Amino acid sequence: MTATKTNERPGTRAQVRYVRVSASKAREVLDLIRNQPVSMALEILDFTERDVAIIIRKVLESAVANAEHNDGQVADELAVVSCYADEGPTLKRFRPRARGRASRIRKRTCHITVIVARMDDEMLEHLRQRQEVGGRAGTAAGAAAARRERVARSRQAKADRVAAAETEEDVAEDAPGEDSGDGTAGTPGEAVADAVEADTSVTPGDEASSDDSAADDASDEAGEEASGDTGEEPGGDADDKAEDKEEGES
Repeated sequence: MTATKTNERPGTRAQVRYVRVSASKAREVLDLIRNQPVSMALEILDFTERDVAIIIRKVLESAVANAEHNDGQVADELAVVSCYADEGPTLKRFRPRARGRASRIRKRTCHITVIVARMDDEMLEHLRQRQEVGGRAGTAAGAAAARRERVARSRQAKADRVAAAETEEDVAEDAPGEDSGDGTAGTPGEAVADAVEADTSVTPGDEASSDDSAADDASDEAGEEASGDTGEEPGGDADDKAEDKEEGES
């Protein structure tokens, strides 16, 4: 409900009455969340090791719900403007003591009130800057924004890794080949074909044998040409002269 008392700060309030805890113990926790944003106050109450902090958290959540549904406020823009604990009725009990006497036991109660209101523009701007610089995500909107940022960074890192892997594959494919005349790199298949051609090429010994066979062919052709010019075989004149000599002697 909206605070209407003249001695209270304007805002939306929530109250719990007859809490079975002393007002002094409740005030120790309330002092921690006074003048704090709602997100920060909830975080403080989560890590406060006092049983009364659980009750105060419920009261704070109730005040925030009242501000949202009754006054149309935004939860992320609310702050705890006032919080206090009033003393409630004390329950009297007794403890038996010696000689038939009894000692008094006082069971204290209190009424806890929390008032929330919208922060001013300066405080809101300061809170947003602190969340952006410090990377805090105390509110639902801040948590969603932080998650979107983490997802974007993760996707960008994955894309960079894929691009680096593709670049390494391209370099590995281009490394074995040699550049051809048209500027294209040779493929591994072309390198294997070049090696096979190199194995089947003529060796220096084969070149020498081919030169000898060419010389023999040239000498045979020269002899045939000489015999063709005289019309006789080589050595025919010597045989005729020997026969003439024998006939003259006879």
